[in-house]
Amino acid sequence: MSRLAALPRIMLAPNGARRTRADHPALPETVAQTVAAATAAHQAGAEALHAHVRDSEAHHVLDAGLYRELLAEMARVLPEMPVQITTEAVGRYSPAEQRALVRDVQPEGVSVALREMWPDPGPDAEAQRFYAETEEAGIALQHILYAPDQVTRLASLWAEGLIPAPRQVLFVLGRYAPPTLARPEELDGFLAAASALPEDVQWAACAFGRSEQACLLRAAELGGGMRIGFENNIERPDGSPAEDNAAQVAALVKALRDHASPRGQEV
Repeated sequence: MSRLAALPRIMLAPNGARRTRADHPALPETVAQTVAAATAAHQAGAEALHAHVRDSEAHHVLDAGLYRELLAEMARVLPEMPVQITTEAVGRYSPAEQRALVRDVQPEGVSVALREMWPDPGPDAEAQRFYAETEEAGIALQHILYAPDQVTRLASLWAEGLIPAPRQVLFVLGRYAPPTLARPEELDGFLAAASALPEDVQWAACAFGRSEQACLLRAAELGGGMRIGFENNIERPDGSPAEDNAAQVAALVKALRDHASPRGQEV
């Protein structure tokens, strides 16, 4: 069974597909930089890594060889931290290329955006086969959902027997482009729509912009997981530049402790 079958409480997303070191000098681009960022963030409290790989020019790529390199290095340096790869298209990759990556790498976990893998409302035999194959292979698949209507669509596909029961979902709050600051109350719409999903579905949230921490605290209050890192936000809550991914994780862990204590005391 995949170590990611149980959704981690805190998952690190250290780079994403769009930002580079021009945006923040501590953003990892290479495999070595990603492993170093994951190691520091793990020490700060992150339990798993949501990984993107980059080519020699720091462009996001769905490259099976680079992913295998990253997975091997993580297994060597930090074997206790499982890795979820991404199939994010960023306008560059087709659903067929996304499926090919997962079939080639066979990772422990993968994030798949429903709107990218099954973009059209009608039947899609290839997408249907992919979701069934991934379930059969024991790969922990997390459905990435950008709006409550996508949650509703996911629930409909499951109810119609077209995909296996969703086990993990990620609610994306705010937007990268156009820049849209996440709001904690966005969770309400996602969770209302999620009532149509299986009762045991595991959910987490990520949030764009300096409101990231506030949104993740709200997710924790409501029983969800938290995905944090420079993929979504490179600022502290006050809008000043973040130090690095590990510092963001450490600040979230402290805020969770403070939030759990009525007087902000250590617990």
